Amino acid sequence: MRQGSNRQPMDGMMLVLLAAVIWGTTGTSQALAPSGASSMTIGALRLIVGGTALLTVSLLGGGLDRNLLRHPWVTIVAASMVAAYQLCFFAAVSVTGVAVGTMVAIGSSPVLAGVATYLLRRRLPDRSWFFATIFAIAGCILLFIPNQGEMVHVQPRGVILAMGAGAAYVGYTMAIKTLLRSARPDGVIAVVFALGGLLLSPALIGSDLRWAFQPRGILVVLHLGLFATALAYVLFARGLKTIPTAHAVTLSLAEPLTASLLGFIVLRERLTSYSLIGMISIFAGLAILGIANRQAEAEPATPASPSHEGT
Repeated sequence: MRQGSNRQPMDGMMLVLLAAVIWGTTGTSQALAPSGASSMTIGALRLIVGGTALLTVSLLGGGLDRNLLRHPWVTIVAASMVAAYQLCFFAAVSVTGVAVGTMVAIGSSPVLAGVATYLLRRRLPDRSWFFATIFAIAGCILLFIPNQGEMVHVQPRGVILAMGAGAAYVGYTMAIKTLLRSARPDGVIAVVFALGGLLLSPALIGSDLRWAFQPRGILVVLHLGLFATALAYVLFARGLKTIPTAHAVTLSLAEPLTASLLGFIVLRERLTSYSLIGMISIFAGLAILGIANRQAEAEPATPASPSHEGT
């Protein structure tokens, strides 16, 4: 029993990392979508398809239980944050560009998670989180440095929207963490994302969806909904159950690392020296957390404190 208990944080870390790697395929998938596909309609369809699939599987498999009704407002907050993330992120990208919008949204989330952990739990994340986050955020900045000759336009409104996306990500991660105390991960994710998809469904009114019914469009929507949303978030929730929220948010920075590698391999994008250094820096940050979890696994098991379970 002790060995299994000690392995839980490491297993949780691997599940969150795997989820982040799967999320990293979304950019490549969107790039391969037929012409006419907008980021907003892709985001809405992703949630609707993923949430519907999750809810269907949970209903058929008995994954939903009454414990999900114990915190209705937390569930609503989580679903609202999921929808808000899509709205803020895609609005930020349209205002200030993909590079700046993505870098601010992804880079701000670990810092916001650390601040939220301190404000809500009155405790700072551990030392390994600080070092891992510094390396990972530095790597993200290097990844999104534009190529020579490219112009970057930083719009304050776009930066605020991107930070709103980062805050929404932290918000729904913490809300889901709360729901996981009394309910199973698969059921939690099913309800939260089904509600999130329902909240975003008005975004499809009046949109041109002809691209989504083309063979390539169908494949893109199914990949984003079933693989990059349903599967990835089930893995994320199962991992989040056993590791602190701040660690999970930092580990999710494996997403841009995966996206950059796929861009180079699949889309034949140019890999600059800055990009290479950025990848190494993100990998170093993830390795720091991995080593810290390995060391924790090797230590004798001790009863988990209630405050740690909540972070």
